[in-house]
Order: sequence, then structure tokens, then C-alpha cells
Amino acid sequence: MGRSAGGKIRLQRFLHLLRRPGRAHRRLFPFAGRKRVCRDSPEHGQHVCFCLVGDEDKKPRCGSLLFRTNRVFALSNVAALINYSATFSVAFVLSLYLQYIRGMSPRSAGLLMVAQPIVQAVVSPWAGRLSDRVEPRLVASAGMGICAIGLFLLCTLDAETSLYLIVLKLALLGFGFALFSTPNTTAVMNSVEKKFYGVASGIQGTMRSVGQAMSLGIAVLLLAVYVGRVRISPQYFPLFLKSVHATFLIFGALCTVGVFASIARGKMR
Repeated sequence: MGRSAGGKIRLQRFLHLLRRPGRAHRRLFPFAGRKRVCRDSPEHGQHVCFCLVGDEDKKPRCGSLLFRTNRVFALSNVAALINYSATFSVAFVLSLYLQYIRGMSPRSAGLLMVAQPIVQAVVSPWAGRLSDRVEPRLVASAGMGICAIGLFLLCTLDAETSLYLIVLKLALLGFGFALFSTPNTTAVMNSVEKKFYGVASGIQGTMRSVGQAMSLGIAVLLLAVYVGRVRISPQYFPLFLKSVHATFLIFGALCTVGVFASIARGKMR
């Protein structure tokens, strides 16, 4: 009976916040001025009221309490966000480089880039077993650092770079991602109780999707800044190479920051 009454109270509070998005915004962001809140935007209230209702319950509904009270969980997800932001668009940028600068067909470019996922698939099971014996944050941080090295090495690409060297760089990147991904997932899931496994898995998936979107956004933005709204042709190849170098440089810097986020999560054992 008490649980039912509590559920009705939370439902009423939720519906009230939907009708008053400005109040929902002020409760979640009390430091923001009232003039910044649009009273005619119910979608804004819908985005924040879930957090408000979930925070007042003992069991978090959207994982916000896990982020505030669980250091390992929060920083592991931040590290995942950074890693996906820095690695997802590598295939996109490199495929353009191989086709435009090196004159390869889409099929040949794809066959060359398959080196990264092959190495990742081979190393990932071993990385998972390693994280069971060694502190996961150390393994994941090492993987993030290797990813940073691989991305910085890709900054040296030019029209004369050996294809074998590109394969080695991709293999290094795949090795680093395998070392990071599996132990980081282990850290996320082991940092919460069993009843929160669904919430933790969902938040990790969100970090992955958001990171991938950010990665592609960074790559496209730099391509637009350096090349502009023109078709990539031989006269724009130097500008395109500059955008490739800038993209991998930013991705490498992101992974470098991610190393510190991964280490700072603290020990689990």
C-alpha cells in the first residue's frame, strides 16, 4: 500500500513538472537566471523532470545518483565517452584519405582498414582475462595510452606513407582499443550492485552512442573548416591532408586526457 501511494505521488510530481518546465529547470539548475527559461518549451521540462523525480527516490531512475556517489562508475563512463569520441571516426577519415590521396578503390580501402577490428577481436578476450587478474584501471589506462600513441602516429600521414606502415598503425590502434574496452566495461559493471546492472549497461551504451556522434561531428567540422563546401579534388588535397592531421591530433589529445580520467577512477580491489 505504501509503495503504491509513493508511486502515485511520484507520478503526480512528474506530471506537474511536465506542465511547468520553467520550474523543473530552476530546480535542476538553480544558478540559471529565470529569464533564460522558455515557458513555452515543454520538451525542456520533459528532459529534466526524470532526473528530478529519480533523485528524490531511493532507487535512481536515470543513474544520476550513481554518477554523484560512485567515483569508479562516473569516471569509467567518462573515459568511455572520451575513447569513443576519439576513435570512432578513424575509419571515416582514413577511408577518405585512402580513396582520395592514395587512389584506392572503396573495396581495397576497406580491406586495408580491417586490420584494426581483427586485432581488436583477437586481443579483447585476452584483455578481459587480464583485467580479472590485474587492476582494470591499469589495463584500461594502458589501452587508452596506446590509442593516443596510434592516433598521434596517424598525424604523420602523407601521400607517400607506406601502406604497410598504415596497417601497423591501425593494428596498434586496435590493440589499444581492445585493452581499454573490455576492462573498462568490467570496471563499470563491477562498480554497481546487481540490481543496477540494467542502469549501468544502459548508461554505458549512451556514452558509446554520444561519443560516436561527437567523434563524427569533430571530423566533419574540421573537414568543413579546412576544405569547405567543395568537392574534394586534387587542387584541395593539401587542405584535405591538413584536416586529416588536425583531426587525428585532436583525437590523440582527447585520448591523452582520457588516460588521466581512467587512472583517476581509483582502485577497485
